[in-house]
Amino acid sequence: MLIDLHVHSTCSPCSVLKPSEILVNARSLGLDAVCITDHDTMSILTQCREGFQPDGLLVVVGMEYTTEQGDFLLFGDIGSLPLGLPAEVLLPEVRAMGGAVISAHPCRTWRPADPVLFDRGLCAVAEVENGRNTADENRQALQLATGYGMTFVAGSDAHSLDELGRCPTRFTVPVNSTRDLIDALNLGQCRPSAAHRSAA
Repeated sequence: MLIDLHVHSTCSPCSVLKPSEILVNARSLGLDAVCITDHDTMSILTQCREGFQPDGLLVVVGMEYTTEQGDFLLFGDIGSLPLGLPAEVLLPEVRAMGGAVISAHPCRTWRPADPVLFDRGLCAVAEVENGRNTADENRQALQLATGYGMTFVAGSDAHSLDELGRCPTRFTVPVNSTRDLIDALNLGQCRPSAAHRSAA
């Protein structure tokens, strides 16, 4: 299955990508599923529902959670988490709740991930290809994740329709629910796909 793990809707103040645009266009871009991961909110749930859509697209709602030690894509029963938690508290809590955590763009110049978190084994999945990163930032992310033996994923980090689906992740097992996604991420049953779209 081909999944874009990192998409921002207009529920993120920096995004112009409407929820309706995501739902209408994702399948035509070759995606089987899309994860809507707005900044520090899951308010997209007031505008669309999780699960399979009429055209067969699977929608999973997560969150891109901001910390001073980097940004993290969270999946699971995370709606009750308070904002502002330090990463060393957040990451074990999400895993204890049965969720999954991805280090988003860990080597981006602005607020890179703190390697101490990886030294301590608090995050085992890293976004090594991000559609909004520079090539050098993605190379650094791949080197970091390789050094720590992490699972590699990709994400478009889409904020506009032309970015949607740009860097998908290929899952090697069926993903039919948020639970399936979490399990596959935690078991490393995925990899960045070669089916990237180039920038317009």
